[in-house]
Amino acid sequence: MTSSAPKTPDTPADALPKSWDPSAVEADLYQGWVDAGYFEADPKSDKPAYSIVLPPPNVTGSLHMGHALDHTLMDALSRRKRMLGFEVLWLPGMDHAGIATQTLVEKKLAGEGKTKEDFGREKFIEKVWDWKRESGGTIGDQMRRIGDGVDWSRERFTMDDGLSRAVQTIFKRMYDDGLIYRAERLVNWSPVLQTAISDIEVKFEDVEGELVSLRYGSLNDDEPHLVVATTRVETMLGDTAVAVHPDDERYRHLVGTTLELPLTGRTIPIIADEYVDPEFGTGAVKITPAHDPNDFEMGLRHNLPMPTIMDKAGRITGTGTEFDGLDRFEARVKVREALAAQGRVVAEKRPYLHSVGHSERSGESIEPRLSLQWWVKVDGLSKAAGDAVRGGDTVIHPTSQEPRWFAWIDNMHDWCISRQLWWGHRIPIWYGPDGETMCLGPDESAPEGWEQDPDVLDTWFSSGLWPFSTMGWPDATEDLAKFYPTSVLVTGYDILFFWVARMMMFGTYVSSDASVAAGENGGKVPFQDIFLHGLVRDQFGKKMSKSRGNGIDPLDWVDRFGADALRFTLARGANPGADLSVGEDHAQSSRNFANKLFNATKFALMNGAAPAELPARAELTDADRWILDRLDRVRGEVDSAFERYEFSKACETLYHFAWDEVCDWYLEIAKVQFSDEAQAASTRGVLGNVLDALLRLLHPVVPFVTETLWKVLTGNESVVVAAWPQASGEEPDPIATQRIVDMQKLVTEVRRFRSDQGLKPSQKVAAKIVGIDEADLLTQVPVIRSLARLTDPEGEFDATASVEVRLSGATVTVELDTSGTVDLVAERARLVKDLAAAEKELSQTTGKLSNEAFIAKAPDAVVDKIRTRQQIAIEEIARIKARLETMGEQ
Repeated sequence: MTSSAPKTPDTPADALPKSWDPSAVEADLYQGWVDAGYFEADPKSDKPAYSIVLPPPNVTGSLHMGHALDHTLMDALSRRKRMLGFEVLWLPGMDHAGIATQTLVEKKLAGEGKTKEDFGREKFIEKVWDWKRESGGTIGDQMRRIGDGVDWSRERFTMDDGLSRAVQTIFKRMYDDGLIYRAERLVNWSPVLQTAISDIEVKFEDVEGELVSLRYGSLNDDEPHLVVATTRVETMLGDTAVAVHPDDERYRHLVGTTLELPLTGRTIPIIADEYVDPEFGTGAVKITPAHDPNDFEMGLRHNLPMPTIMDKAGRITGTGTEFDGLDRFEARVKVREALAAQGRVVAEKRPYLHSVGHSERSGESIEPRLSLQWWVKVDGLSKAAGDAVRGGDTVIHPTSQEPRWFAWIDNMHDWCISRQLWWGHRIPIWYGPDGETMCLGPDESAPEGWEQDPDVLDTWFSSGLWPFSTMGWPDATEDLAKFYPTSVLVTGYDILFFWVARMMMFGTYVSSDASVAAGENGGKVPFQDIFLHGLVRDQFGKKMSKSRGNGIDPLDWVDRFGADALRFTLARGANPGADLSVGEDHAQSSRNFANKLFNATKFALMNGAAPAELPARAELTDADRWILDRLDRVRGEVDSAFERYEFSKACETLYHFAWDEVCDWYLEIAKVQFSDEAQAASTRGVLGNVLDALLRLLHPVVPFVTETLWKVLTGNESVVVAAWPQASGEEPDPIATQRIVDMQKLVTEVRRFRSDQGLKPSQKVAAKIVGIDEADLLTQVPVIRSLARLTDPEGEFDATASVEVRLSGATVTVELDTSGTVDLVAERARLVKDLAAAEKELSQTTGKLSNEAFIAKAPDAVVDKIRTRQQIAIEEIARIKARLETMGEQ
């Protein structure tokens, strides 16, 4: 037997599959881009630089909708700049995620009946590295699935050797400069994790607790006493004062005296402080400096003792009372019972709804706790970060977010950077046998017998160095010289303060280094632009969360609709600084758009369309000149939108140009022009050129379908490395455009009339067009007749209906002979059925909109949709009744 050679495609269209199936091509296309080296940046290139560092996702994580939005926008920016001739670096990497990773590995060990203490610090850390190698690459694989064009050859990890060196270098420098210090201060403490946690890892939830009013001092009404209220009764064991407002006449005589603190055998002073609100409660406030942020500040002002009454696990300790050793929640009950037994509980409010901070990782309520920790002094650093935005070195988009930036950066408190964990960058402080302290850099060693501080650094410390540490800092590298500062940071406004602020502080701090100052832009700041997008919400505008069950897995959408559909849905909704709502109907619409592009391009290829040198504009048809002018304008609008980070506007512009103008109009006109031998060749060239440019304009957002189509359309290597479309330089032709606009209006009105008459879209009707010459549309008659399904009258013509359309130059009347074209009995039955459905819809929507309880609870987006449905029903009822009235006259 002999094998036959593969069949050569008869036309370029044969190289495309029958229909668009993204799952069949996406993986191979992506791997082809990586293998070709399209995403690898060359620091020796003469091209202008454009760089983005990927906000490093947690190594424990998987891609969620927020990531997918981030990555889509960064990829779109990178791909477009590459096509514009820039040397693009989009640098990927992952964060070691100290708490999350250690917790995950500890849970894994617990399943084996072991704890980290069973292994010791070094062996446990080896276990974490083992887990990272085996299971830490999930998010990288998911990034490939959605098409991230990152430079994988430069992938970094916040715990790799280079970044660890950067961390030690900057820690020592800041320590030597007096910017890092150790002090006992109040922190967010997790009794489950037994570590301090950052503000971003604290989520506030409303909980039903109790508000208990307690009587301090004498139980005799004639002797000094005060009533205070608290939701955390157990903390009274650590009270060191009661505070009142200095102008509160009720208590002025008590200020400076002392009262008995029940259950403890101690007395505490009554102090005056303007922080107290005399109108709230009794106007007297219990002060527990070691377990409340506001009380801590008051304790500093008044030099109060600050006893810590809870240990690392949240158990009562050091009070000398019967409650020592009890868990804080057990103690809450026992202390309240003991106070009640003494007659000191004067009021109880249950349930009392109040907001309580909870650990995002472990779920328990956090405990404000006085603890010895390492801190960064932020005054000068935050000022430099604020001044960088004020001076224009870094520009925030949208500018409406600037006030939030300044409100935060100008009022920062010192930053707690130590964590009581084993996994992370260990603090490079060493302690000598006689109490000496030494900070070591990356190339230094401690003397024998010295011990290193057991704490590790907050994850945000190492990720704050990300823009320059990933490029080799503190060494003077080619990457730093070429690509630093980075061009833009793309991130959600919700972490503007936690992460962006830290990167700005570190970036401005190292700005004088020769290694970063050598770049083309001087290295004053870590990025030139900050683009802040909003949160991804569900289709009803609700925040996505596990508890609501409304989260969407982006990879599920990739599986069902394709990566392009996911990306286009997210980019189309991305307005600067605004939240976006997405639902499955949006993804379906985006998938339909990809299908539309595929079918339109395949049709064009089947008819011989291809990019070509075109004759002079004057030799082209009105439709050709109109679509080329529209392409020029659309290209300009898309460029402007991308430069302003208005992704939604860019996508909307391209969507409507592609669907409404290219597919709905020009393709239909092209079918008519293909049949005219004099116009066919230029029509193929115009259609080929328009599709070529359109696919390139769309490529940054929908890379897979555009790559598939563009390679077949043009025969070139890859749209990834194609040039971005440029302006044609041709003067627009307003006369040709007006003719096409008038033609579209005429065809649309005839189509509407036909629909109202119950004519099938494919049914041809004999018609006369009166006034066409006066309207300057004589050249458009073949197109008008084809698109409106109108034929030249043959023989005797009896007009039974007419459509009068006022155009820019004249009024055109289309006279139609509809006799015998409609089954009046069947049409009346259909209309009556449609009328009943429309009236039912109107009744239902009106009922909902009249329900005040429903309106009060429903999200605005839902109410708006119902109002839209109501209006559509009203218009449909009017249309059907008008048609039935017309039919009654026939």
